[in-house]
Amino acid sequence: MTRITDLRSVWPHEANDFTKWLAQEENLNLLSEAIEIELELEERESSVGNFSVDIFAKESGTNRRVIIENQLEDTNHDHLGKLITYASGKGAEVIVWIVKRARDEHRQAIEWLNQHTDSNIGFFLLEIELWQIGESEKAPRFNIVEKPNDWTKTLKTMEGMSNTDLLKLDFWTGFNDAMSNNSDFNHHFRKRKASPQHWYDLSIGSSAYHIGLTINTQKQNIGAEIYINDAKDIFEQFKEHKDDIATMLNSEVEWREAKKACRIFITTAINPKKRDAWSKAYDWMLEKAIIFKDVAAKYGK
Repeated sequence: MTRITDLRSVWPHEANDFTKWLAQEENLNLLSEAIEIELELEERESSVGNFSVDIFAKESGTNRRVIIENQLEDTNHDHLGKLITYASGKGAEVIVWIVKRARDEHRQAIEWLNQHTDSNIGFFLLEIELWQIGESEKAPRFNIVEKPNDWTKTLKTMEGMSNTDLLKLDFWTGFNDAMSNNSDFNHHFRKRKASPQHWYDLSIGSSAYHIGLTINTQKQNIGAEIYINDAKDIFEQFKEHKDDIATMLNSEVEWREAKKACRIFITTAINPKKRDAWSKAYDWMLEKAIIFKDVAAKYGK
């Protein structure tokens, strides 16, 4: 398997080649799978005043407006400004930025936008790769660098939420309060929006992996982990120090390896259904998240 690093050898021109390619139904479906939003093309090179956004689309079933801006190079301020201008001009609720490589300052900007906009607005930052096996056709792959922490495809309000979803939302809302009251923790992590999900992600400055906190109402436990998106070499590098990592965490560590993603995972028997146990759960999560950050700094890359 060979990675094609020169994207312009396949798509010489962003508008005439890459955007035209992405607008095709089968390729837009690949993007839909990556961001878990079913997209329908509205218009390519869609007018926004005197400018034009690469792709204007809508989400199937909800008609939420989606803009997609493509950049076959490293992110820059110019395209970030265009992204916001086009989103405003189109009244977009989903904003997608596809790039060759995301600079850290622009990843942080997208993360900041997701933290400071309401729950109806979502920013996605993706890197695109090209791979080829032998003489086969070149295969694209979208890697999510940043996405809204509280994103769901159809849920916009609390109306219709199950009791379990309401509990999850309340749990993470309380966790955010616990974060705000812990000055040491705030030196390490940024607070994200609470959401009715079983996980809460914390960025540690790498697009390859992040720290995840989880609750499991069925198994009646909570967890903390390093979640590695798609980098088996990094997972193996951590694994070389598994005994030291277990010592740092003072816990039995599970090393879970799937087809793409890998997890370095610990749990403790605190039942998230019991609200009187939430304070204890928050203390455990805050402590283990900081230790996992230390693990990443010591053994990651």
